[in-house]
Amino acid sequence: MKLDILAIGAHPDDVEMSCGATLAKEIAGGKRVGILDLTRGELGTRGSAELREKEAARAAEILGMSVRENLGLKDGFFLNDEEAKLRVIEKIRKYRPEIVLCNAVDDRHIDHGKGSTLVSEACFLSGLSKLESTVDGSTQEAWRPKHVYHYIQWKELSPDFVVDVTGFMEKKLEAVFAFKSQFYDASSEEPLTPISSKNATDSLTYRNRNLGRLIGTEFGEGFTVERYVAVNSISDLI
Repeated sequence: MKLDILAIGAHPDDVEMSCGATLAKEIAGGKRVGILDLTRGELGTRGSAELREKEAARAAEILGMSVRENLGLKDGFFLNDEEAKLRVIEKIRKYRPEIVLCNAVDDRHIDHGKGSTLVSEACFLSGLSKLESTVDGSTQEAWRPKHVYHYIQWKELSPDFVVDVTGFMEKKLEAVFAFKSQFYDASSEEPLTPISSKNATDSLTYRNRNLGRLIGTEFGEGFTVERYVAVNSISDLI
């Protein structure tokens, strides 16, 4: 199955929180989109890996994902090494996305920065024809995504571009809150974490609303780039 966009996150819920509305908009426009989670989030304070797996499946269903896979790398301890790169390369070559979205280049959680670099480097290496990879005994063809963009997470990084996601915030929030174990629940007796606070829950809306305000729309999601943003015409800018 060839994808238009492959969104990759270090943990289940990274993608939904950071670029869920963008993906919902692209899917509504007919694009084929998938999610790849690097880890099962087994070190998370709340819930369990098994529960998050079920929540991730539900979130993917809400957004209309064509596929969702989990590499099962070690939460908190995966390395940006040859083995991990090859695991990611196998998925890039399997799905042949035109665009890859991945973790923030700098963030509070150590896995986010690691995941960002791991995926970016894997996208480059995936295009090298002399680097061999096989799946189910079959040799894969080289494939390099045309674009690699990094979504913004906990830290307020300055975006290089902002996507107008007006009309898709409700779908994003529904997908995010499919991860019920991780977010604000006044009745929960589990330990409080940074993302389970009421403030964090509210921030999902007000941060996107503020980006929307800055570009003259209702809601926006921001991304950083690895190269200059190019347009065919100055009229392409909204």
